[in-house]
Amino acid sequence: MIDQAIEYTRRNRDNVISETDALSVSSRGVKIFDDPLFAFADADDPLFFTLKEPSIIGGHCKLPKEWMAGAESVISFFLPFSEIIRSDNRRDNIWPSAGWLHGRFEGQAFINGLCVFMQGLLSSAGFDSRIPSMESCFQSKSGPGDLQDENRSLENNLPFFTSNWSERHVAMVCGLGSFGLSKNLITIKGAAGRFGSLVTDLKIEPNPDRFESFLSYCRSCGACIERCPANAISFEHGKDHFVCSKFLDRIKDHFRPRHGCGKCQVGVPCESSMPLIRKDGLS
Repeated sequence: MIDQAIEYTRRNRDNVISETDALSVSSRGVKIFDDPLFAFADADDPLFFTLKEPSIIGGHCKLPKEWMAGAESVISFFLPFSEIIRSDNRRDNIWPSAGWLHGRFEGQAFINGLCVFMQGLLSSAGFDSRIPSMESCFQSKSGPGDLQDENRSLENNLPFFTSNWSERHVAMVCGLGSFGLSKNLITIKGAAGRFGSLVTDLKIEPNPDRFESFLSYCRSCGACIERCPANAISFEHGKDHFVCSKFLDRIKDHFRPRHGCGKCQVGVPCESSMPLIRKDGLS
């Protein structure tokens, strides 16, 4: 399944910015993502239950078996942005590059396609699965800004800046990485990229390598603080989601329907690697 998912990523044209959609000449034909990284967790892993704690996500966060009765495993993957996507976004200190905007918009469409492709592989092998982020009961809520995402349910009772299935937290439980000061999840391929996941009744051996704490791979160097054009990150409070959201509303107003920033994910030590060396020697 992993091999076929990697091959899908390398060959699928949806992972390339088309000439018709490109926001700039330089972004035409650019590959969005490099090969995905995978990790797995037992559906009953106790760490999933900790996500319901108010200090982490909250009681609205649904467990794997609340998405799918009979779930045995959770599959999480990280798609690192390609070097050209990352380098383009390093140049301007305020506005996101065209490539980065495509990475967030067309990139999410590719992630959905990859999830559906993997779901098909599981089905062909006789296993059932769910894609929580694509289920009708998936809910998310950003900030209280004037500009709202047309696809977001605004009638739910979720707190701001949360969802009932967090791809980053799921990736953390599966062992793909841990959080940094900017609330990005740092993997062995860095933080500049996107996550996806499935819940399945296929029994998969859980990832043996796990984080030691929420900030296991962050060296608190402060580079993301300097990179943030909205001044939304600090040593004292980490990331201020309200300040970040207001800045993202400005970007969405300018580039609608695309949006994104990602300055805290590029030009920093954790852009494409894991800064801290762990006890097992990985870096």
